[in-house]
Amino acid sequence: MIEIEVVYAAVDRQVLRVVSVPQSTTVREAVLKSGIGDEFAPLNLADCPLGIFGKVVADPQSRPVQAGDRIEIYRPLLADPKEVRRLRAAKAAEAKARHQ
Repeated sequence: MIEIEVVYAAVDRQVLRVVSVPQSTTVREAVLKSGIGDEFAPLNLADCPLGIFGKVVADPQSRPVQAGDRIEIYRPLLADPKEVRRLRAAKAAEAKARHQ
């Protein structure tokens, strides 16, 4: 058995769980075994994006965990970051044009 951490940050709170799992456990299996899904009902652990120490895991169904891994559960984006930057730039350009 090895120890790993599973973390999830909702809008209103964060949860970190230390979980002991067999060495052959995959990243997705470890998240499912953590029980975090029980605390966050709308969270779909079967296909949400996962990462380890800030790096997205491309295939969490096949990548085995390693001792000390911190698995992060990522929330879906509410807005496309590129679109938000584009809108902010357009707003800044409009404000600049008004002040000239």
